[in-house]
Amino acid sequence: MNVNTTPQVPLLDLDLLKTLVAIAETGNFSAAAKVVFRSPSAVSMQIKKMEDMLGRAVFIRDSRSVTLTPDGETLLLHARRVLALNTQIISQFIRPDMAGTVRLGATDHAAEAFLSEALRRFSQTHPCVSVDVTVDHSSELRASVKRGAMDIALVTCQTNDTHNAEILRRENLVWAGMKGGIAVEKTPLPISVWEEGCIWRKTAVDALETQQRDYHVTFKSSHISAQKAGIRADLAIAPLPSSTLGGDVVEIDKSYGLPALPDYAIGMIIAKGVSAPVMAVADHLRATVAPK
Repeated sequence: MNVNTTPQVPLLDLDLLKTLVAIAETGNFSAAAKVVFRSPSAVSMQIKKMEDMLGRAVFIRDSRSVTLTPDGETLLLHARRVLALNTQIISQFIRPDMAGTVRLGATDHAAEAFLSEALRRFSQTHPCVSVDVTVDHSSELRASVKRGAMDIALVTCQTNDTHNAEILRRENLVWAGMKGGIAVEKTPLPISVWEEGCIWRKTAVDALETQQRDYHVTFKSSHISAQKAGIRADLAIAPLPSSTLGGDVVEIDKSYGLPALPDYAIGMIIAKGVSAPVMAVADHLRATVAPK
């Protein structure tokens, strides 16, 4: 008889993941304990159990609050996805007839990169929920949620902006130009960005000004497709997510000495007091948007 001696991978209990998320969202063990209906000591024991299982610390603790370690940040993303998947599975049996309309806003990059596939899959599991999508830039989407005109918004933000948005995925931001183009050699440097509230613009401009590099905004558009058109015409270079590159639009070689750009994030903002269909969409986005 063959005996399987392969070590079994331990399973993370959903209750542990719920506690992790509660601590991350409340900022301390005591507040999280109220959310998950446990005592602070029980919450502390849950986190110790999780850290022992993983062999990694997930929180940095001090006398007043806790913060996630880099490993904890990674675990939080996965925890939200697992919990969202669990909700999706259960909802198909408990609330199969859920119906309603959800107003969803997204940046053009989010719409182009993953939203169509995510919504296609959502419609298969929630056929009675209609999702109305508006594509706009982040500042307008944030304002729409704030004034109650939108239920959910997918916006661009800084990777540490966890207080203003729930981070769904992080991406690399790079300098993009036309393959074999000469725009990058010009002075002042011609760049393509959008309005003042755009995180890509702020990131790029701050980096150039820190480097004391002379630049000029020669091509303005809130849409990546238009920015790519400017790049392909060799009119400008632009800060773009690395995932959008391809064909004649390439990352500019580091030999040109352009300043390095930090990563950015796609975050989700949810209006207060929303309906069950809205939360179903939010859970689905948590489960599907993070890069595989």
